[in-house]
Formats: sequence, structure tokens, C-alpha cells
Amino acid sequence: MDDRHDHHHALLAGLDEEVASESEDDSVGKGTRKVLEDSDMETNSNLSDGTDGIPEKDEAEKKLERLLFGDDEGFQGALKSQKERSLIALSKESDDEGSDAGHREDGTEDQELDGIADADLFFLDSGAGPVSTDLAESPETSSEPDEEDLEETPVVWHDSDDELLAVSLASQQRLRKLRVAESEDVISGNEYIRRLRRHYQQLHPTPEWAIPGQQKSPGDSDSEHADIMDTDDEEQTSAQPLAKLLQGAADLTKLDDARPGGKRKLRQEVIDIQRLKDVGGDQPSSVDSLSFHPHYPLLLSSGPAATLFLHHIAPSAAAPNPILTSFHIRRTPIHTSAFAPPTGNKIFASGRRRYFHIWDLDTGKVDKVNGSADRKEEQKSMERFKLSPCGRYVGLVGTSRKGGGLINVLDSGTAQWIAQVRVDGQGGVADFSWWGDGEGMTVVSKNGEVSEWDGSLNQVVARWMDAGAVGTTVLALGGRSGRTQLGGDRWVAIGSSSGVVNVYDRREWAAAYAAQSSSADINTPAIPRNPEPVRALDQLTTPISHLVFAPDGQFLVMASRWKRDALRIVHLPSCTVYRNWPTSNTPLGRISSVAVSPNSEQLAVGNEQGRVRLWEIRG
Repeated sequence: MDDRHDHHHALLAGLDEEVASESEDDSVGKGTRKVLEDSDMETNSNLSDGTDGIPEKDEAEKKLERLLFGDDEGFQGALKSQKERSLIALSKESDDEGSDAGHREDGTEDQELDGIADADLFFLDSGAGPVSTDLAESPETSSEPDEEDLEETPVVWHDSDDELLAVSLASQQRLRKLRVAESEDVISGNEYIRRLRRHYQQLHPTPEWAIPGQQKSPGDSDSEHADIMDTDDEEQTSAQPLAKLLQGAADLTKLDDARPGGKRKLRQEVIDIQRLKDVGGDQPSSVDSLSFHPHYPLLLSSGPAATLFLHHIAPSAAAPNPILTSFHIRRTPIHTSAFAPPTGNKIFASGRRRYFHIWDLDTGKVDKVNGSADRKEEQKSMERFKLSPCGRYVGLVGTSRKGGGLINVLDSGTAQWIAQVRVDGQGGVADFSWWGDGEGMTVVSKNGEVSEWDGSLNQVVARWMDAGAVGTTVLALGGRSGRTQLGGDRWVAIGSSSGVVNVYDRREWAAAYAAQSSSADINTPAIPRNPEPVRALDQLTTPISHLVFAPDGQFLVMASRWKRDALRIVHLPSCTVYRNWPTSNTPLGRISSVAVSPNSEQLAVGNEQGRVRLWEIRG
């Protein structure tokens, strides 16, 4: 065993010499250490408890252990040096944030911007001057005038140490913007706080709604007349109420039906008409629908651009006939829009969709009304509708069926289905018009067959044929007959694809219908099967697209959109066409819509170019 022990020490001595000569080679050191550990393990397993103790490690062995495994002193030193490096990095980052010139790792200053004055690097409030290092309060003129307003707010907390604080503004780039002069450097803590507050409010001014003196009262009006609302979002279905819109329009008062000189009476053959300023600007599409408000000087226009425009009719204003407001309905090219009579506080609008929209002008709310699910096959589109004069019903032209057509009647308040009008004429429904009292309607088929539907009886009470009908296109009722039968309307006009308009007088029919009702004689029809028109108007040569009676019943407007400037005004009751208007210079264009004001004094014409022309009818 002694031989083994001597052999072990010899082996260690040889290894120590080898490690000392190659200590800088890591790979050799690792291999040597492994041999040492293996040898120690093997030797210790063979030594008994009674043998001599292992000699102490010499410096070479300890150095080898420190190189391979480290020690406590090196570990603590590494932690300390790492902490110092982190603090230095944070301090350097803070300094770099407030200075444009960086520092190198060895502490030498970057020479790229060395020697450049501050005046060449930054914008200063005043000229150059020597930098002062004296602690002094800022002059009274250092703060801007609105600083006095800042001091009006009472301070919640006051710290006495702020008076003893001194802040150097020239030492850091971030604080230089607080100086009022280049020579200024050190300021007191209180002044520093004031300037920080002032600078913050310059960057983030107080909103108007938070200033009590600038809050608007509910009666205040907006300075702009046009307030365009867009419903690109399905949830956004509201606009300003009409009451607020009317407050923003000057001289917007209710129309007065009573004329100072009594009721105006139009002359025959020659009409006194004067052109006014166009209504609003050019619209993005053709104007397919026009409607006057029943009580206010407002005009509603719409078209395929899916936007409802409300115009203020003010020809004598500084900006004549401006747009008051508008409302966009997403993905709904509008075919028909109208004020709901008799109050006009709602607007109905629809396109080639299974739904229509109701804009409540009192509240600004817009409702989307879907069609009845059990009648979706009969009402695939709601683009063609008319509101009854009484305001209680909505008539919708249903889907044409083979051999006839139908009209669905809805309640205007609840949008519930009430009744259905069926006609047997070929080609389906060409057009219809509500009676003057709203208790019935007159429907014409495309083959010229006319049906008189009485809503109180919920049945068709008479059928008759339009004389010489060739492709009937449009129908209109107007005037007063002096009787309550058949709605009290005197005139019925029917237009055809040949350009001919037949005008019928219904006064005799109403008298016969009253006699038939009183005598209960159902064998003699009240309306002849083939009546003769009072006048057949053939001044237009293309299909008639518009027939509009004046509310006072003194004239009829007929127009065709299939030819430029195809419009005529017909005097009633003589049924003569005015020969002096329109002239060859009248800028009508291709007419897409026509409307007459409630007092019968203004004529609005929309065309396919998106313009709305306006004329005043004087006599």
C-alpha cells in the first residue's frame, strides 16, 4: 500500500508540472482536471481509515480549481461588477435622452457636434446672450397671458420644499423649451411648476365642452346649415331632430295659405313664371324623387346615391336654397321618398329592397321596417309606394303576377298589413293614386283598365277602360269635385307610352255613385265602362313618366324623362297647354322628378344630371 501511495504522489507531481505549463489552454485544463478527479476517486476508495491524511492543495491546484469552477470571491465580484455596469447604462441612457451629443465607452465626448452653438441646433425664443448661473425668480413677463387663468384654480397641495428647489433649464435638452430667453438657466421650484403646467396645457388644451362659459344651451343653433349624417354603420340610425334643424335656418316659418289679395287665379294659354336659383348643389346621381313639406319651405330630394337631402327653400337668402341636412342609407339606392302627410314629421324612403326606412323628424330616429314574412313572395320589393293624404296608410305595389297585379296596404304607424287590392288587368299594376280623403284608391293596369277601390268596403266598386290606351304608364288624381264620393277628386289623368295624356272629369261619376248608394240600385253602374276623356293631350311624343296636379287644382304638369326638355303645363279646367313656357332656352334636361309646392306657387324639377331647378308661378 505504501508503494501505491508513493505512486499517487508521483503522479500528482507530474500532473502539476504539466498543468502549470499549459494552464492557458482550456481544453488541456479540463482534461487534466478529469484525470485528477478520477484518480482521487479511485485512490480514496482504496485508502483505509487508518492511512495518513491527504496533503493540502498547493497553489497550482487551487489556481486550477478557480479556473475551472470559480470561487465565492469571484462570484460576488462578478455580481458587483454587473450591478455597476447596469447603473452606468441607466445613467448613460438618461443623459442621452436629454442630450443630442453621445459619449463613447471610454468616456471621451463625441466630436461630431462639438463646437456647435445651441442657437444653431435649437429654436430659441430670443437672441444669444451669456448664460447666467444665478438663482433668480423669473420676471413677470416670462409667463404667457393665459397663465393668470391657470392660477385661478386653487392648489390642492402645497410643498414648502418647492421654494428651496433650483432647476437648471439649460443643462437638459428637454427643459430648454421652458426657457423664455436663452440667457435664462436656473429657476425656482415654484416657477418650474408653473411653466410645466403652462406647457402641458399648450399641448393638451381644455376641450370646449369642459369650459362652462362656452357650453351651448339647448336653444343655441348651429352656424352651419348642412349637417350631413351617414349611416355606414348599421347601428348608427339617428339624425338631428327637425326642431333643431329649423332653429339653424333663418326665416324658416310655416307657409301661410291665406293670400293678401285672395285666391290667385291663373290665366289660360299664357303663364307668368319666373326662374329662381337652383336648389342646393349638384347631387351625385339623378334626382328620382322630389317632395315638398306640407307646412315648411322644405324640399326633399333623393336618388340612386342612397342619400336623402333636405333643402331650405329660400330664394331671397344670401345663399339661396341651401341644403339643410342630408341622411345617407347604406346600400339602398332610393327610388321613392316622401313626407308623410298631413304633418310631414316623418319621411318614408325605399329602394329595390325588402324593407323601407322611416325617418322621424321630431326625434331624429331612423327605423328600418322589414316586409311581412308571410307575404314575401307577394312583396319582393318596396321601391314603389305612395302615402295616403290622410297619413294613415301606405300603398305598396306588389310583385306582378301573371294576368294581373296587386297593391298591399299597410298601416303607416305600425307598418302592419291591413288590406290588399287585386286587379285583373294584363301586365300588372302600371300606377295608382290615393283618393283625396285617403279612404280608397284608383289603380290602372298596363293595358289601360282602371279599378276604383273603396277602402271602407274593402272592394273594387267600379272598373272602366282608358280611351285608346296603348301601354299605360302613369296615373294621377287632383282637384276638388265638391262631393265626398270617390274621394272628392275631380280630375283623373292617365299617361301612356305613346305620349298621350287623357284627362277625365269625375264630378258626374261622383254624383251617379251617390245616387246609386242612396237608391241601392246596383244594376246601373255609376262609372261608365268606356268613358270619354275631356281632353286628350298629345303635345309630348315619348312615354309619359310624371303627372302632377297642383294642390289648388288649377294646373297639371306632365313630363317625359325619355327626351330632353319634355315638360308641359296644362291649365285647368280648360285643359289647354300653356304655349309660352317652356321655351327653347329653358334648362330642364332629362326630367327625372317633378313636385309642386303646397301653395301651388313653386315648381321644382329634378333631372338626371343631379340638378334641381326651381320656378315661381305668379299667375
